[in-house]
Amino acid sequence: MKLLIIEDDTEILGPLSLALKTINAVFDIAQDGEQGCFLALLNDYDLIILDYNLPKLNGKEIIKKLRNDGKNTPIIVTSVRSELDDKIDLLELGADDYLVKPFSFSELLARIKTILRRPKNIKENIIKMGDLEVDCDKFTLKKKGQRIFLSAKEFALLDYLIKRKGKVLSRQEIMEHIWDENIDPFSNTVEVHIMNLRKKIEAEGERLIFNFSNRGYKIDTEK
Repeated sequence: MKLLIIEDDTEILGPLSLALKTINAVFDIAQDGEQGCFLALLNDYDLIILDYNLPKLNGKEIIKKLRNDGKNTPIIVTSVRSELDDKIDLLELGADDYLVKPFSFSELLARIKTILRRPKNIKENIIKMGDLEVDCDKFTLKKKGQRIFLSAKEFALLDYLIKRKGKVLSRQEIMEHIWDENIDPFSNTVEVHIMNLRKKIEAEGERLIFNFSNRGYKIDTEK
């Protein structure tokens, strides 16, 4: 999953980043509201973690701009403000959840998982395709009932492809969603991970991940 963190407190960013990595999340970070709003409008994120008190634009202003622009990305607001009216106001504007600081990271992770499982986001706990069974909560894969062990990036790649079954995804889309901004765009990382994933999920003579020249990749039971 690809997240956006809009937070200016560096003391929170460190442990928050470590917590998100335990659920195989990759993320962009913005430390002011203006930059955060720009990234949220520009990119496709699975979820946004948004601090209320930010320089340049506050959380309320960002939610208004995103919703007015038609962006339906789920948003969890974090704030030291615990007043009920503040929570109601933000939820009515379009926030999906509200956490009062300080909060436990385990609670935040639980709320992220809950939001991403909501029907409006078409998120399923277990996705099946042919004889593959992907458990998105437990980060496990089975083929014909047998467990197949994947690295964190291999699972993230499979998860991204299979949730978009039948759609051709460009190399750039895959790279932006699975890796952070530090990856070299000219490396062959995507190709290597696609090759390794094929070796693990495709039986002899079987093809599940298809390459379309100059377009990208898709996963499906047929081309």
